[in-house]
Amino acid sequence: MKITGIFLLALFGCHTIQAQRSIDTAYAIKIGGIEQWVSIRGKDISHPLLLWLHGGPGSSAMQSAAKYTGKLQEQFLVVQWDQRETGKTNSLNKSDQPLTLRLFQNDTHDLIDSLLSQFQQKKLYLAGHSWGTALGFYIAGKFPELLYAYIAISPMVNQLESEQITLTMLKEEAMKNGNKKEMNQLSTVRIPFENGEQLYYDRKWLYAYNGQKFLAITFREKMVVVWASIWLQVFNEASKENLFMKIPEINCPVYFFTGRKDFQTHFTVTQEYYNKLIAPKKQWYWFEKSGHMIPDTESDLMQDIIINRIYPETFLP
Repeated sequence: MKITGIFLLALFGCHTIQAQRSIDTAYAIKIGGIEQWVSIRGKDISHPLLLWLHGGPGSSAMQSAAKYTGKLQEQFLVVQWDQRETGKTNSLNKSDQPLTLRLFQNDTHDLIDSLLSQFQQKKLYLAGHSWGTALGFYIAGKFPELLYAYIAISPMVNQLESEQITLTMLKEEAMKNGNKKEMNQLSTVRIPFENGEQLYYDRKWLYAYNGQKFLAITFREKMVVVWASIWLQVFNEASKENLFMKIPEINCPVYFFTGRKDFQTHFTVTQEYYNKLIAPKKQWYWFEKSGHMIPDTESDLMQDIIINRIYPETFLP
């Protein structure tokens, strides 16, 4: 634990935090009945909190966070969180309950309450990427009073529709190119995915379609099958959420970050939801060089928008 210029007495229980000090710390906190790991980094502990909800599910962002939050740490206290069964949290303890979408959503709310209490703040900024938006939209829809703004990055809004659109597109492309191997493998895929093999074939040919050679090389079938044995059920549960019906209105500022080539959470579905969503303030940002992985492909632009556009128009201390 590294905290520059100040000693935070009993970090888990002390609620007196002095201003004008940087912080670089990580610790376990009791959330949802188990120990869950968080890291907090920022230039000044009087700055507003920004909680990052990682994708996956099951994909810790702790190791790669510096790449896409370095600038954010100048303006915010950036909180990374290893969700249950993920990263350091998984090494500390296994989940004491079956994995469900609601369980993760409740964990998110509990963590936000804890952070606001610890740092004596009334609201925070919430950013979710991919799977993280299944948690973020829940908070923004049900507890908007806790948020200065919600930033949805490559969001899941009606994932079953998105997956079906993309699968149809891939099949048509395979037929046009006469790629029999692709046609045969995609013919086995069902939406929602029934097993890891189906997910593997779908993402394999999607990466090829997008020219994502590195991902295509590292995205191995065995790895996906193992992931599916833990996560597919809760991923499918989140995929069945239809925000057009479930969350037609959000009572806090909402920002959508969408890759021009994002066919994984299909940009057309996201755009349709954005157009119909009722919110006191909403804004759409295209990322022209990106597919689904905006934090990796256009991290500087992503951070600049949050710092220079979203923060000035939403922060009311």
